[in-house]
Amino acid sequence: MTDEEQMPGAQPETRGTRGVERVTIPALKLRKQTGPKIVMVTAYDCVAARLADRAGVDVVLVGDSLGQTVLGYDTTVPVTLEEMLHHTRAVRRGLRRALLLADMPFGSYQVSPEEAIHNAVRLLKEGGAQAVKIEGGQPFVETVRRMTEASIPVMGHLGLTPQSVHMLGGHRVQGQDPEAARRILADARALEEAGAIGIVLETIPAALAAEVTAALSIPTIGIGAGPDCDGQVQVWHDLIGLSQRTFRHARRYAEVGTQIENALRAYVEEVRQMQFPTREHSL
Repeated sequence: MTDEEQMPGAQPETRGTRGVERVTIPALKLRKQTGPKIVMVTAYDCVAARLADRAGVDVVLVGDSLGQTVLGYDTTVPVTLEEMLHHTRAVRRGLRRALLLADMPFGSYQVSPEEAIHNAVRLLKEGGAQAVKIEGGQPFVETVRRMTEASIPVMGHLGLTPQSVHMLGGHRVQGQDPEAARRILADARALEEAGAIGIVLETIPAALAAEVTAALSIPTIGIGAGPDCDGQVQVWHDLIGLSQRTFRHARRYAEVGTQIENALRAYVEEVRQMQFPTREHSL
């Protein structure tokens, strides 16, 4: 049996390099019924990907949030396909177990299903992604259908869609009135019918997220959408204290940014005081 073949008794996952069981798309769907909850985190480079993989994260998302967290943009809108490819390749090198999901950046799928397929193929072939994610509901249902027919796994994204930040008037909770809630539920059902492998639900009321989750047979991944989704996703920099942003839905599990800054301050001071390097650090 080769590394890529299914192992007996391990239906949800497949064997990867050195016997590591890789998370698969069928595995994620099964987790909706059997648990445990799906854990997703963003990563933008090989080191972060390797750490997330070792920690047991199920899905690593190369999010277009890299525009704000890594590249210094104000929004995700300026992120290009070439930038996404660059970071997806880097993350791919750090993964052995987790599924690799890549965001399709703004402008890479809106023009036509044909262009969406072309650009998604690049993320899979050149970037090494195993699935892609697009934002939006009804206007992109046919795009998701066409991509699925082309054997491209697609995850949807509803609620607060950062690429539409200008249309939404900022980062605001979505789906709060009955009509908006009905629209999100209808969009979720339409995306599932079109073949989506799952849906990210961002910044919507917890009760609505629970309703959408119960209505679908595919997994929902929440961010600021309460505890009843089938999984959760958070941004790497928010989790470990590398971001200056503060979101109600995010929890800082470490203050790595402060630790790095303190280490650099110590380095600056020792060099200026001629305390580093010492003879012990010389060749």
